[in-house]
Amino acid sequence: MKRFFDGFLLALALAIGLAWIAPGPGSEDGWLHPKILTKVGVALIFFLHGANLSFTALKAGTLRWPLHLVIQLSTFLLFPLLGLAGLWLAGNSLSPELGLGLFFLCALPSTVSSSVAMTALARGNVAAAVFNATLSSLIGVFLTPFWIALVLKAEGGSLPLGSVILDLVLWLILPLLIGHAMRPWLGAFIHRHKKGLHLVDRGVILLIVYTSFCDSVSSGVWQGKGWDLLGITLGVSVGLFFVVMAVMQWVCRILKFPIEDRIAGVFCGSKKSLAVGVPMAQIIFAGNPALGLILLPIIVYHSFQLAVCAWLARRWSLRKL
Repeated sequence: MKRFFDGFLLALALAIGLAWIAPGPGSEDGWLHPKILTKVGVALIFFLHGANLSFTALKAGTLRWPLHLVIQLSTFLLFPLLGLAGLWLAGNSLSPELGLGLFFLCALPSTVSSSVAMTALARGNVAAAVFNATLSSLIGVFLTPFWIALVLKAEGGSLPLGSVILDLVLWLILPLLIGHAMRPWLGAFIHRHKKGLHLVDRGVILLIVYTSFCDSVSSGVWQGKGWDLLGITLGVSVGLFFVVMAVMQWVCRILKFPIEDRIAGVFCGSKKSLAVGVPMAQIIFAGNPALGLILLPIIVYHSFQLAVCAWLARRWSLRKL
């Protein structure tokens, strides 16, 4: 698992680097036709997620409602409130695009595959992790654009909320439901080729990241942006991660959750999904030339959360039963 994550992070860096060197193919009028390719790719990702989604695992995780409530409140209330506080404190010191990207990070749902994988490695409540990760993705289709619309309105902008949510339902939820409906016929194939299909999933994400940065490079969004931009993004991401993780651990202890539930709560409640965030950004910010800059915070946060959570999962896995 560690080698795969390291390889994926390296591939992310290469995809961004390729956009800087050769932005033409992935730009709006490039031969990759990103508008069509990315939507087809988004549908494929969620179709595969649906086909791989076990109803048995979901059902097994439904009973721990106090845990589910804590996780979802962290994902869709605590994170956005911290994001709003950060934007208020930063004032005009952040560029509008970076500020929007940082808040977009805060409004995203939790991860699916890595939250479950980390919880399993740490010997936590895997059923609860599966349930919450899936529930988070579904809730995010509605709450993520709602939060973004709220922030844009406060800054004098706007977002066609109804059409954006409809697009998200059509390209995310509908393929997910179709994939899950076809699980009786595809389940065995998915299981046999799980590693290969996982690579397809990651490959589509890398392609979307590449095309997103191509437009930003071609339109000159990055001109005049130096290493200080990356430093600010990393600093905010690290601070945000540790604040939320500390709050989650404190709440889980106050509520006297067993250690298995605390592990699931910490991992699911402190993580944000790159796999969902990249497709969502393509739909919510369609046509925005600064899309690469908007995506930078979730890419940085994703890389950091994987490194810390992998270390933490290995540490928790060594505890005595």
